[in-house]
Amino acid sequence: MDQPMSRCAVVDLGSNSVRLVVFEGRGRNPTPIFNEKAVLRLGRGLQDSGRLNEDGVRQAFGVMTRYHAVATAMGADPFEVLATAAVRDASNGQEFVAGLQARMPGVPIRILSGEEEASLSTDGVLCGTPDARGLIADIGGGSLELVRVGQAGAGGAVTLPLGVIRLSDRAGGDVGRARLIAEQDLAGVRWLADCGGEDLYLVGGAFRTLARIHMEQTGYPLAIVHRYTLEREQAYDLAGVVAGANRRLLERMPGVSRRRVEDLPFAAVVLRRVLRASNVRRCVFSATGLREGWFMAQVPQAARRSDPLLAAGMELAGRFGRNAALPDRLVAWTAPLFATGQGETEALRALRSAACWMSDIGSYDHPEYRAEQAYLRVLRQPGVVLDHPTRAFLAITLALRYEAEPDAAFLDPARRLLDLAGLRAAEMLGIALRLAYTLSGGTVELLAHSSIRREKTRLVLQLAEGSGVFAGEGISRRLERLAQAAGLEAATEVA
Repeated sequence: MDQPMSRCAVVDLGSNSVRLVVFEGRGRNPTPIFNEKAVLRLGRGLQDSGRLNEDGVRQAFGVMTRYHAVATAMGADPFEVLATAAVRDASNGQEFVAGLQARMPGVPIRILSGEEEASLSTDGVLCGTPDARGLIADIGGGSLELVRVGQAGAGGAVTLPLGVIRLSDRAGGDVGRARLIAEQDLAGVRWLADCGGEDLYLVGGAFRTLARIHMEQTGYPLAIVHRYTLEREQAYDLAGVVAGANRRLLERMPGVSRRRVEDLPFAAVVLRRVLRASNVRRCVFSATGLREGWFMAQVPQAARRSDPLLAAGMELAGRFGRNAALPDRLVAWTAPLFATGQGETEALRALRSAACWMSDIGSYDHPEYRAEQAYLRVLRQPGVVLDHPTRAFLAITLALRYEAEPDAAFLDPARRLLDLAGLRAAEMLGIALRLAYTLSGGTVELLAHSSIRREKTRLVLQLAEGSGVFAGEGISRRLERLAQAAGLEAATEVA
């Protein structure tokens, strides 16, 4: 039996909730295999009492004992607890940590400073959105971390007492008063005014719930919050509606869990005030944050520096593919198809390379369902670096590689996420990969006896004579289909 991959685990012990995540492997893209949350509200009442909520403390001891048992049983090493705003601000925070330590001897428990929390959140956002440039806003129960991120990494950073529980307590539960408090706190962050025209990356469960509300209301075709994007005015209007809604209306909103109803108006107030203070151009929701930032610290430098999109393709190929030597050959084999005019863009080449690595992931599925299964596996994969158009491009490519019809109904969600140029490129690449696999049987040796080249009006398939690769009926049909997708005439040469 193969040895299991290494595992590590982290507990995010926040002011509102506590969550255990167990990751498998140490690759560029985190792979969570266990994720459990409990709402404890440790920070409830902290503003007035200066102490952690007693009910939350009692519950925490039981929950953390369970999390320790789970992490140990799953063989997670390292296993670490990260405590944030409530624990660091409470007068009995150290006492609480000592109680946890007695129940989990040997387990590191770190009380993060605001700066450390902001740094880990930034690393987590960059893990899931490597090209992030602009402003990060990470909201929890006790605090709001704001970080300016640019080409050189993190810039300005500040921690404010604007977490949803803390803000509610400071405002006495009054949303109108919360607006004034948030506005006053943010006014002290002078560099926010320099973020105009940049992106705002939103981290935290309360912000993600706002995204789910909008996705449900608009009938968005993909139920993945990570990298869901709203224009500034869309986000501002959404936050205004939620901040002004009463409890009954919030409970009826699609995408809202009952545990979030109390918090949402205050998260909406914070978002609206951040938008006003920064004048960013759009909001990008991030499902990666502090926990993924912690994970990236466990990843070897070589893996951290690897191309995240290509790494996602390689990871899928490693789990589901048959031949690790073939994808690179497919990248070279399909290149002439896209060498037109100014040449292939860097972005399209990256997509094509990832698609070639993913192109065999349906090999072990039932033949009747390969196209749809490969499509769903790619569209809904947990790979955190993939934005929604990227998921759609790769999913359509893989569906057509397994001979789905371009107008198949199950492709509609992905089609809605692509512009016409992206859709056409995905279709052409999928058909090309289908031809390549038909020629080669998924082997490097047979693929080497064929090539394609693009001429002014023709798409030419070159075959080596006597190699066992020949233009039978199936090959001719697929070549004709590929040439049609490229707007060319099909031709075959044998030499």
